[in-house]
Amino acid sequence: MPKVTPTLPLVQSDSWLIPYAPQLMQRMDRYEKTREAINQEFGSLDTYAAWNQQMGLHFEAENNGWRYREWAPAAQALSIIGDFNFWDRAAHPLQKKANGIWEVFLPADQVQVQHGHKYKVHVVGATGEGKDRISPFAFRSVQDQETYDFSGQYWAPEETFTWTDQGFSATQLTQPLIYECHVGMAQEKHGVGTYREFADLILPRIAETGYNCLQLMALMEHPYYGSFGYHVSNFFAPTSRFGTPEDLKYLINEAHRLGIAVIMDLIHAHAVKNVAEGLADFDGSGGQFFHQGPRGHHPGWDSKLFNYGIPEVRRFLLSNVRYWLEEFHLDGFRYDGITSMLYHHHGEGVAFGHYDNYFDKSVDEDAILYLQLASELTHTFTPGALLIAEDMSGMPGLCRPLSDGGIGFDYRLGMGIPDYWIKTLKHKRDEDWNLDEIWHELTNRREGEKTVAYAESHDQSLVGDKTIAFWLMDKEMYFNMRTIDKHPVIDRGVALHKMIRLLTMSLGGEAFLTFMGNEFGHPEWVDFPRLGNNWSYQYARRQWSLVDNPDLRYRHMWQFEKDMLSIAEQYSILEGGPALKLHQDNTNNVLIFQRAGLIFLFNFHPKNSVPDYIFPVQEAGSYSLILSSDTPETGGHDRVDTTIRYFTLPTKYGPRLSIYLPNRTALVMRRED
Repeated sequence: MPKVTPTLPLVQSDSWLIPYAPQLMQRMDRYEKTREAINQEFGSLDTYAAWNQQMGLHFEAENNGWRYREWAPAAQALSIIGDFNFWDRAAHPLQKKANGIWEVFLPADQVQVQHGHKYKVHVVGATGEGKDRISPFAFRSVQDQETYDFSGQYWAPEETFTWTDQGFSATQLTQPLIYECHVGMAQEKHGVGTYREFADLILPRIAETGYNCLQLMALMEHPYYGSFGYHVSNFFAPTSRFGTPEDLKYLINEAHRLGIAVIMDLIHAHAVKNVAEGLADFDGSGGQFFHQGPRGHHPGWDSKLFNYGIPEVRRFLLSNVRYWLEEFHLDGFRYDGITSMLYHHHGEGVAFGHYDNYFDKSVDEDAILYLQLASELTHTFTPGALLIAEDMSGMPGLCRPLSDGGIGFDYRLGMGIPDYWIKTLKHKRDEDWNLDEIWHELTNRREGEKTVAYAESHDQSLVGDKTIAFWLMDKEMYFNMRTIDKHPVIDRGVALHKMIRLLTMSLGGEAFLTFMGNEFGHPEWVDFPRLGNNWSYQYARRQWSLVDNPDLRYRHMWQFEKDMLSIAEQYSILEGGPALKLHQDNTNNVLIFQRAGLIFLFNFHPKNSVPDYIFPVQEAGSYSLILSSDTPETGGHDRVDTTIRYFTLPTKYGPRLSIYLPNRTALVMRRED
């Protein structure tokens, strides 16, 4: 267990936190006391977070039968029902034990629970009303294609999956290049893709592009496909829409074989409100897993909110963390909706303009305790595991180690960056782009806390918004994307698409993310099948044929993405510390900076190409170009000779370089000697 020094390093690194040091110490004191209590009762946090191995339906070889347990403290009666007992509610009632646990044993000589059998639990709740429910610890949930009803499914195949990824470790992931993706919509076909299709057809594309980390969306079972997986019903069940648990393991094993880490969207901020499929009102008390009354309902998401102050709820969620790491060899998590978890107001309508906002009565200290425990569990169970926080509030210490007095996450999402780019593209002419604003947005991050930079994610791809490519080129993408077409809107769009992505990657953080298809400027939004679109899959797929066609300009944007990620990997750009601004020219819209020993030059001006552009460098010597957005292969106009060696000029102000800097072009240089 991490030991925290009396004077927290978190406070030492940020003097604004000095008035709040007592509250930070209280948080750490509560965390340490909770950990000590867990150690005394269970021996370790790992053991504590294995509740799923006791709960739910399991075969006990030593007793030759199946034991079934549930936590339902306010329920009046429970009975397990399924294919194995003809759904007879009177056949196998559970007995109530201590601490709200119910239990029944099914001897093999009396009943045979077979692989694939569907089952539920009939719960007579606190009010006396009986309902058939899915076990919170169901490891698989399937939907009947005729009735659309979900049931738990006992999953115990004779042939278990054999992992071959022993040589892969998450510790290899020092600068994450994250490919956010959705298995179901990853195929070009009009339909739902599978885990195995993704592994065989899409993983090779991701590896070739240069991404080293998958962020898988919608893995936990969810009743409504169009929720993007964010309204979870069954937390321990990989969604059956894409295949079996073994198919998911195959996908992850293949990713590891290709050197790609795999993290998943972990939805512990809320749960679907559906009673039939999910956890809501499981024991009939109106609470149990969630807060009672209005506090247990998220008005914006129309979903249920966990009560992190209940020990069993924390244990349920922590066991869920361990389960995904252990069972599926995941390399970490992107925690969704952390702002909602951290504050009773969920971040809605709050500007977070003062440090008081991080320590007042609106903060959910129970949620902070849970997140501290989850970060420790993740990092101890899987060394090198990656934890990313989706937080727009800027909570201090969220992405600092527990030993510093932090909450223990590794990265926070730079959520302001895509918002800034969309606002700029939507409201400003190219001539009016403000370089001071751009620099501020891309470098304004909390010291000592790493950021995942991204120009766009799935949020910007949804109906109601537009991808950067679509903001830039809109309907012209449908008619003028051939390589032989000469169209000013497309020329501008392709050029700025490349520049925005390179600037975001090189300046915005210590990790970089894109959403599936945006690396080549996928032309359309994401819209899942629904009544409003006549249940169409037209926009719930990715059109890989566009980038595969050498006659279309999508291939140019993809080639630049490959080149960009290649130098990011080769020169460890994201590990290169903060960037140093070398030059800014507001007349020509030129920004030049240095990071990881490389010099990045951006000319955003729509017209001004400047010959013999002179700018300062830190070190005298000779320099060469290692990346140009103006090459023909990447859709440029071939105005820069990438074979030239550039030599610094001595001046009384220090060494200077001179280069031809075309409009709407980005260049990257390295020092040769």
